[in-house]
Amino acid sequence: MLWKLLLRSQSCRLCSFRKMRSPPKYRPFLACFTYTTDRQSSKENTGTVEKLYKCSVDIRKIRRLKGWVLLEDETYVEEIANILQELGADETAVASILERCPEAIVCSPTAVNTQRKLWQLVCKNEEELIKLIEQFPESFFTIKDQENQKLNVQFFQELGLKNVVISRLLTAAPNVFHNPVEKNKQMVRILQESYLDVGGSEANMKVWLLKLLSQNPFILLNSPTAIKETLEFLQEQGFTSFEILQLLSKLKGFLFQLCPRSIQNSISFSKNAFKCTDHDLKQLVLKCPALLYYSVPVLEERMQGLLREGISIAQIRETPMVLELTPQIVQYRIRKLNSLGYRIKDGHLANLNGSKEEFEANFGKIQAKKVRPLFNPVAPLNVEE
Repeated sequence: MLWKLLLRSQSCRLCSFRKMRSPPKYRPFLACFTYTTDRQSSKENTGTVEKLYKCSVDIRKIRRLKGWVLLEDETYVEEIANILQELGADETAVASILERCPEAIVCSPTAVNTQRKLWQLVCKNEEELIKLIEQFPESFFTIKDQENQKLNVQFFQELGLKNVVISRLLTAAPNVFHNPVEKNKQMVRILQESYLDVGGSEANMKVWLLKLLSQNPFILLNSPTAIKETLEFLQEQGFTSFEILQLLSKLKGFLFQLCPRSIQNSISFSKNAFKCTDHDLKQLVLKCPALLYYSVPVLEERMQGLLREGISIAQIRETPMVLELTPQIVQYRIRKLNSLGYRIKDGHLANLNGSKEEFEANFGKIQAKKVRPLFNPVAPLNVEE
C-alpha cells in the first residue's frame, strides 16, 4: 500500500509540474503513449469496464494485453463469469482468467457452453475442467469449428488415445482439432503405411502410433508429401528399412518434421566434424538421432562447448548422445563431477550423459564411492581391551 501512495503522490506532483511548464516542441514518447491510452479510455464501453471492476479484474492488464475488447459494443462479462463460477471457479480464479484471456468476454454464452460440453467429453469432472481452463484459458476460449473439434475428439478416442492425453492435446495443440477430421484421418493412414513400409509390424503399429501422437501431435499438421519425401531421402542416403524403423522409434514424429535439405546439412556437418565414412556416420546417427534432428548452428555450438571443456572429438564420437545436452547443462555437470575430483576429459562421457535423473543417480554413486571407506576383511581389528 505504501508504494502505491508514494506513486500517486509522485504522479500528482508530476501533473502539477506539467501544468506550470510550457508545452514542449516535441511530445515525449511516454506522453504520447499516455495520450493514446486516455483517448482509448474515452471510447471504451463503460458498461463492460464497470462489470469487469465488479469481478475484481485489473482493467490496466486488459488495456495492456488486448485493449480492443473494451471497445466492443457487445460483451458478456457477467454471463462468462457465471459459467466459470458454475464450474467451480472462485472470484480470484475468474478475475485471473479474464485478465489473461480478455477475449473471453466477447464469446457468446451459447458458444462457451457448447465448448464446455465438448471439453467435458475428455474431462472426468467439472473440477478437472476448470483446472484446465485456469491453466489454458486461451485454448478454451478459442471458439471455432466446434463441430469439427467434436468429430476430431471422437476420432482420437476411437484410435485409442486416452482422454487425459486428448485433453492435453486440446490445450497444447488446439490447431490439430481445427484440422478437418478427414485430413487427420488421412495423415494417420499415411503414418501407419509408412511404419509398415519400413518393416514395422501390425502388432506394434498401434502402440507406436499412439506414442507418436501423444508426444508430437503437431505431426498431423504436416503434409503427406513431406512425410514421403523424408523417408525417400533417408533411403537415398543408404539407410535400410530396419534402420529407418529404428529412427522412427527413437525420434517418433519429429523425424517427419525434418526436410531433406536440413537433414543433408546436418549429415554433412557431422561427417566433416568426426572425419568419418558414410558407414560410420550412419552408426553414429543410429546411436544419436539428434545428429539428424538438430540444425547445424545448434550442433556446432554444442560441439564447440564440449571442446572448450577439454573434451576431445574422439570422446564425443564414442558417446555422441552428449550432443543432446546444452552447453549450460554440460558446464553444470562438469563442475559437479570436478567437485569430486572426477576429471571428465580424462575419462568416459557416460557419467556426463543422460537425463537429469540419470545424471543425479550416477553422481550419487560416484559420490558414495568417494566417501565410503575401504574395508579389508582380513586386516586385524584394533580392539581396546
